[in-house]
Amino acid sequence: MENKFDNQENSNINIREELEKYLVHWRWFVLSVFITVALAFVYLRYSQKIYSISTSIIVKDEKRGGGIASEMAAFADLGMFSGGKSNVENETQVLQSRSLAEKTVRRLQLNISYINNDRFVKSDLYKNSPISINFVERVFDFDELDYEFYIKDRTDTSFTLLDEEENEIGTFKYNEPVTTILGKLIVTKNTPKKKGTLDDLKKKVSNENVNEILVKIAPIQKVVDYYVKEVKIAPTDKFSTVLELSLLNATPAKAIDYLNTMITLYNDGAIADKRFVSEKTSEFIDSRLVLITEELGDVEKNVEGYKARNSITDIPTELKIHLENANVYEKQIIENETELKVVSSLIDFLKNSKPNELLPGNIVSTDISSNSLINQYNQLVLDRNKLSTSTTKLNPTIVKLDDQINSMKASVLESLLRAQSNLKITHRELAAKEGELKSKLSLVPKQEREFRIIDRQQKVKEAIYLYLFQKREETAIALAATDQNAKVIDMAKSSDKPVAPKKAIILLAALIMGGLIPFAIIYLRSLLDTKVKTRFDIEENTSVPFLGDIPHSNDNSKIVNIASRTSTAEALRIIRTNLEFMLSRVKEGDAKMIFLTSTFPKEGKTFTSVNIAATIALSGKRTLLIGLDIRNPRLDDYIMLPTKGVSDFLLKKEDDINQYVVKIDGYENMYALPAGTIPPNPAELLMGDKIGDMFEELKKQYDYIIVDTAPVSLVTDTLLIAKYADTFIYVARANYLDKRMLKLPNDLHKEGKLPNMSIILNDTETNKGYGYGYGYGYGYGQDAEEDKRPWWKKLLNIN
Repeated sequence: MENKFDNQENSNINIREELEKYLVHWRWFVLSVFITVALAFVYLRYSQKIYSISTSIIVKDEKRGGGIASEMAAFADLGMFSGGKSNVENETQVLQSRSLAEKTVRRLQLNISYINNDRFVKSDLYKNSPISINFVERVFDFDELDYEFYIKDRTDTSFTLLDEEENEIGTFKYNEPVTTILGKLIVTKNTPKKKGTLDDLKKKVSNENVNEILVKIAPIQKVVDYYVKEVKIAPTDKFSTVLELSLLNATPAKAIDYLNTMITLYNDGAIADKRFVSEKTSEFIDSRLVLITEELGDVEKNVEGYKARNSITDIPTELKIHLENANVYEKQIIENETELKVVSSLIDFLKNSKPNELLPGNIVSTDISSNSLINQYNQLVLDRNKLSTSTTKLNPTIVKLDDQINSMKASVLESLLRAQSNLKITHRELAAKEGELKSKLSLVPKQEREFRIIDRQQKVKEAIYLYLFQKREETAIALAATDQNAKVIDMAKSSDKPVAPKKAIILLAALIMGGLIPFAIIYLRSLLDTKVKTRFDIEENTSVPFLGDIPHSNDNSKIVNIASRTSTAEALRIIRTNLEFMLSRVKEGDAKMIFLTSTFPKEGKTFTSVNIAATIALSGKRTLLIGLDIRNPRLDDYIMLPTKGVSDFLLKKEDDINQYVVKIDGYENMYALPAGTIPPNPAELLMGDKIGDMFEELKKQYDYIIVDTAPVSLVTDTLLIAKYADTFIYVARANYLDKRMLKLPNDLHKEGKLPNMSIILNDTETNKGYGYGYGYGYGYGQDAEEDKRPWWKKLLNIN
């Protein structure tokens, strides 16, 4: 498809075109922004104002004294508290604990709330409540109840009690016990407070104008969970021990009381813990000192007795001497065994040696005589071997040397055997002395172990005694100087202005949401909408020439007033002009056959046929409009026509077609041929030769013949008569035909089933930016026609 490929070459996003899709709906954006901003103002007006309440304290570090850890230091050296976090981190966890929060909630009775039962804004009165309730008797599960009731002021001395459904329970007097399902309670009427208090400034409410109070009883644990979650504790600096406690709440006075009370209870608990620990520590140390003193005396007596029984003065010194002697004997034994192995090896070598073979020399280090004999032997062997090279074995000198060598060899063997015997004797003596020393050493571990047990007991008892004596004095000092664990730097104070809701952020968010909502709707509609909108949708999906578009008209007339200056009339004139280019191949003087079809019914095919015929007729050309959708004729919806027509002509063998043609009132050159009676066999009628004869006859009488045919997707009627057309106009309705259905006209065009085919887009919305619009600034256009839409549709630009 040429057009499609051409469009792909220019597939870059047209920013202006994309913007126009949204800017054309600018009224919706304005309305949406107005609504969201108005809702934001309403929300800001009636939503609870949240204030930030903060206080700062300095936690005393244990190195500076005053912390619980200073009492625990009595045991710190024993390793009982090693490896923990820093003191500030520990105290932060204490401040965030549920137990402390629960004590604070119970102290202030924060599980009981007094709510101003206003129709629009329900505010917590807290101390500004005109009444207060004291439960003198409570049901056993009071702390777990989630209940509410109403108290309505009747007179200065009486009130009405209502249940949670606002059903009246009864009227009672102030300051008198009232029995309820919650227990026995007394309602007291508070004295009006002076105006100008913090709550009056923040809440703008006084107890003078509140007549009905909503009393809410919440479970203790639910309230505790809220404050544990909401209270934020953070150090002001990583090198300091100053902590800032903050809380966001709609009732500043309640939050201020909570933070101040929580710090007070925290300090009270810390002081109580310090005193309790100090007292218990002192009692423990005194009792242990008495016991340790007795045990230390017993251990010292045991040490004295043990040394006397074993004749021991200093076990480590004696053990050192024994170990040194053992090392000496061990070294001598190793050397002896080495010499013994060398001598034995030499004896074996001597016994197995060949005649006149040299012996290893100077390897027996402990026997000088043997080494001397071996050297003499080797010298005789060398002399004999040197002489034997120049004489025979029978030479008297060689014989004499052989005798000396044999004699010397026997002497060497005897000397080596004697040395071997001496070494064995020495080895036995050394082994005996080593065994004796080892027997002494074997007793040393036992003595050392036994002595170490007694000595360790003595040292431990002595160290504990000195340690406890020192800590008793330290604990006595700590007990006398107990101080608060945290010092308040700044008392709890509320912010002057609410921190939530943030007016600027909410208004900005409302402004953004006001713009995003219509944008998202338009984008999603565009994304999900597969309907044909503009000529660009047709050009992107088909290669069929685009003849023009017909804009939506607010005029309810069936036939457009072509002589008018409306956008619809101007569009039809443009289509008439473009149609001449499609009919340029028709010979001059021949009638021009223009067929119109569509994919489905209700796409404006008949409307377009009637108006194109009227437009051509106004140009002075004899024009015939034929209704050839004989299955569902619709021409009579636009013009007055008789019931008989084409189908009646085709059913009769001999008949004159002109008797069915009628002239249209108001148009000098416009004629119409109705479809006629709906036949039982439309396709067979259109397949016959008579339809061709009819066209030939009519072409002689008219300049233009406009034929309204059946939709091509439903029946084959149009394809059967397509061969008679000079050009085919395919009508597609905007916002009605699915883009995927454009494949049908594209295929018909490619296959040539509908000759000289072009396409018209009907019912376009030029007021929403689609198409090019009409008028060109010369007074033509939609402004020239009367806009009969309701005012709200005009305002929002809705057809």
